[in-house]
Amino acid sequence: MREIPHNMMWGLSLHYYTIPTGNWSKKGSATAFDEKEYFNTMKNCLKMEELITKHSAIMDKYDPQKKVALVVDEWGVWTDPEPGTNPSFLYQQNSLRDALIAATTLNIFNNHADRVRMANLAQTVNVLQSLILTKGNAMLLTPTYYVFDLYKVHQDAKLIPLQFSAPEYKSGNDSIAAINASASLDSTGTINITFVNLDATHDITVSTNIDGKSYNSIKGQILSSDKLADINDFTDKNKVITKSFVVSKKQGNQLNVTLPKHSIVLLSLK
Repeated sequence: MREIPHNMMWGLSLHYYTIPTGNWSKKGSATAFDEKEYFNTMKNCLKMEELITKHSAIMDKYDPQKKVALVVDEWGVWTDPEPGTNPSFLYQQNSLRDALIAATTLNIFNNHADRVRMANLAQTVNVLQSLILTKGNAMLLTPTYYVFDLYKVHQDAKLIPLQFSAPEYKSGNDSIAAINASASLDSTGTINITFVNLDATHDITVSTNIDGKSYNSIKGQILSSDKLADINDFTDKNKVITKSFVVSKKQGNQLNVTLPKHSIVLLSLK
């Protein structure tokens, strides 16, 4: 950042993968994990916030006008290949846990929109954290696909600040933020908020005010399932899909929403 003329540099590339175990030689299974490993996975996922914040601080020092983009062009969960598959192909299943990783990471990217101007999964079909899995002529949409489908409301919209308080998600003597979120205002005047509750066992109620914004109606969608390891497979392609979500509490401009355990919720306020 100090040596390269900024008119010769469009972006700086950052790669970071979420490894469930934190061990590259034995990353962990895509579907066989307990809550302790799930917690560790989400802790590793949330490190993306630290990486972007610290990278941005250095970039701000040498590029205060933010002309150079931070490009996170490889990210997502990386687990051991599925048993019985060619390990070189990096084929892994995709569970609700992966959806929570995708949603959390996209919220982080959204909240750093001043620097992160490009970000993409390394692969989209059959490799690592895919949106689509195929088998012969058949295909299915993964839980991660449904996250991308929910979050498309933030495209070409304006980031707006969102403040809320929530308890931490604890495991032993360790803890992480239970809730993460991002919000935007689109060209139609709709406010879209994407919430993620990472807590594996507790529903959490969140209260927030949208400063200077008023709305009359709320529509909600939710992505969740009974178990963190639930997947869509070729015998049940619709186990983890988005469903409608009802928000019943609104007092003035204060929004009160109870987020079910291990869920992703999109609220559209109009």
